[in-house]
Amino acid sequence: MKKGLKIIIFTLIGLIFIGTFVFLFQKSRKKEIQYNEYEVAKMDIQREALITGKISPRNEVAIKPQINGIIAELYKEAGQEVKENEVIAKLKVIPDMNSLSAAQSRVRLAEINYEQSLSNYKREKMLYDQKLISQESFEKTTQLLNQAREEKSAAQDALEIIRDGVSSTNATSSSTLVRSTISGLILDVPVKVGNSVIQANTLNDGTTVATIANMNDLIFTGSVDETEVGTLQEGMPLIITIGALQNLSFEATLEYIAPKATESNGTNKFEIKAAVLPQKEHKIRSGYSANAKIILEQATDVLAIPESALEFEGDSTFVYVKKDGNFTRQAVTTGLSDGINIQITNGLKEGDKVRGSQIIFDK
Repeated sequence: MKKGLKIIIFTLIGLIFIGTFVFLFQKSRKKEIQYNEYEVAKMDIQREALITGKISPRNEVAIKPQINGIIAELYKEAGQEVKENEVIAKLKVIPDMNSLSAAQSRVRLAEINYEQSLSNYKREKMLYDQKLISQESFEKTTQLLNQAREEKSAAQDALEIIRDGVSSTNATSSSTLVRSTISGLILDVPVKVGNSVIQANTLNDGTTVATIANMNDLIFTGSVDETEVGTLQEGMPLIITIGALQNLSFEATLEYIAPKATESNGTNKFEIKAAVLPQKEHKIRSGYSANAKIILEQATDVLAIPESALEFEGDSTFVYVKKDGNFTRQAVTTGLSDGINIQITNGLKEGDKVRGSQIIFDK
């Protein structure tokens, strides 16, 4: 037993010794260093910005009732097209008791005034026929009667509108019918039959019965960093990509740059808006997330090399140029960069070979 244990211990010591020897041998071997080589060539360089945002209609209209009431019928639902002045819903009126009481009081007072004016008119008419009063006096009495008649009619209309939502003299424009104010697509109908709705007033925005928008007039809304906004100009083209539509891409035109920044996560952002060109072949929905690519700067057919070949020292930039089989350090002047390649404005010529990153081999 003791003999077997000794054999195991000596075997382990031997393996450790051999492993250490192999490790030290590998460390002592010389490394062969080679470099990638790049050729100075002409290419197009452009600096781009990727902007995250969403697609939405330019104008989105909230349709609200003209009176307080209860939804009695809904004639449209989200996703349907609607024409201007087309009926969306019908209301059952719930009159405000204070307004109803005031309207009833106005009708009673108008009837009293009318009866009094009619009595005066009949008396004045009889005197006028007997030529006991002047024509001017009779015309004033006639005018007062006409005014009382109009006031009675207006008071009755006001009462019917408050009580029934429509007057007998103007039944075609019933306020119980909620109509679309524009032509477009119904994006949302947030109410149901039986829901109470209120009209807009100074204390309340009112209940939205439907939201409608023209989906042929869309905009892309996003934000750019303050370091990039200075290079933007209205009218610049953008390429919009919508991931939900299998990375569908189409064009847009920048039309708005916010004059004031908003702070987001410690950085200043400027809102931008771009007009989206109509897409007949694809149905774009409101609220789609989208990315916009915009070219900030561009240089065409210029000398360029990979940016990884540069070496920096202070304010100077250098590359290693291959001459007679050896690399010589050479000062260069750079221009526009796209993050991978960089423009060379001075110090190199087309066809020159420059040294790139290291490649290390064991000999």
